Amino acid sequence: MTETQFTPRVFSGIQPSGNLHLGNYLGALKRFVDMQGPDMETVYCMVDLHAITVWQDPKELAHSTRELCAGFIAAGIDPERSILFNQSQVPEHAQLAWVFNCVARMGWMQRMTQWKDKAGKNQQNASLGLFAYPSLMAADILTYHATHVPVGDDQKQHLELTRDIAIKFNKDFGVDFFPITEPVIEGAATRVMSLRDGSKKMSKSDPSDMSRINMTDDADTIARKIRKAKTDPDALPSETGGLEDRPEARNLVNIYAALNDQTVEQVLADVGGKQFGEFKPMLAELAVAKLSPISSEMARLMGEEAEIDRILARGAEKARAIAAPILQQTYEIVGMVGAGKA
Repeated sequence: MTETQFTPRVFSGIQPSGNLHLGNYLGALKRFVDMQGPDMETVYCMVDLHAITVWQDPKELAHSTRELCAGFIAAGIDPERSILFNQSQVPEHAQLAWVFNCVARMGWMQRMTQWKDKAGKNQQNASLGLFAYPSLMAADILTYHATHVPVGDDQKQHLELTRDIAIKFNKDFGVDFFPITEPVIEGAATRVMSLRDGSKKMSKSDPSDMSRINMTDDADTIARKIRKAKTDPDALPSETGGLEDRPEARNLVNIYAALNDQTVEQVLADVGGKQFGEFKPMLAELAVAKLSPISSEMARLMGEEAEIDRILARGAEKARAIAAPILQQTYEIVGMVGAGKA
């Protein structure tokens, strides 16, 4: 069987669950922006179908979807260079997910760490969507024949499942139709931790607003949160080995490195020996310079909801131009009668 040459294409999505924060920016949005270019087609999505695997207030979901779109654009995603849309406007995602539900195995889904974490001991009362949503995630990626997906460490397992589904589909039907998507995991701060506890991931669900920098925070709030971030009494080391067993120090250095497009080694070469009383103002100044323009632009965009809706609708048209033929070919491979009709 001749190996298919797939167009280099990136796909990634973020749930519109509200409260975009620094972890979302450094772990996802900034990397999405950096991947825009002539060598790779970029497809970015607000995955609102994933959001409803747990109950959402309809008004809040609509607001969060528009706010996330504003965050994408304010961070530097250009709707003319990338395809930007919300998932529910492209029905091919859900249609391909059903095919993949019939390819994936129950045992694969039951092994998913996020299923175990989110459903916990109350699995019988969790939604079927929450159980099956890794299959929808695979469809999100493969309905565009995406070759690369930028993911955080916590999503690697889901991408492995996507690869497993693609391999099984190709083997079951004797085709080389779906690509074996490659993860893109890079950068100093792919996993940003809480400003109050360096052992926990930065999260919108943390009851303390001081634990995170929200992408809607103004300059004064950003600076205050960094000044009050938890640290330890020791000076910063000059080498990365000195950050072992110092989670808060490691987190702040990682954030500085990611915001300044440096490696951790480069940062430590500059700041090694400094106390946090000297380093925190440096980090605060950098964070304000990088983040406050984004929050200001998000606020401006949210005042133009009709324009956001227009951008999403146009992006959905572009997305369907890719997704519809791939779904049609999938149906033909599976044996669906009439799938070849326009």
